Amino acid sequence: MATRQITTDTFEDIVKDGIVLLDFWAEWCPPCRAFGPVFEKASNTHTDIVFGKVDTEAEGRLAAAFDITSIPTLMVFRDGIIVFSQPGALNASQLERVITAVRELDMDDVRAQIAARETQDAGR
Repeated sequence: MATRQITTDTFEDIVKDGIVLLDFWAEWCPPCRAFGPVFEKASNTHTDIVFGKVDTEAEGRLAAAFDITSIPTLMVFRDGIIVFSQPGALNASQLERVITAVRELDMDDVRAQIAARETQDAGR
């Protein structure tokens, strides 16, 4: 599956289910251009995962909503929950390790940790 262009209008529908990798990038950014082919190749290998690209120039509001201050930034969602976010270009093996780790997550445990954190924060 090829990468998809993600916009503010399409974002919510895209990230709500399954695994979604988002590459926040800009055309003028050399590391972004270097990471692009790595991201594209992974999208062709992992056809069950959504690979989306967010052009930070065109989608400034979306980038600002996630406080993107350095590009490229890879952000990974699983079932609508951010489970990974890191600035900097990854090589192919690093990206594969991220994908493997996200696939192996116990999402019931992740949701329980979030609920516990929210309960703790509410008590403060």
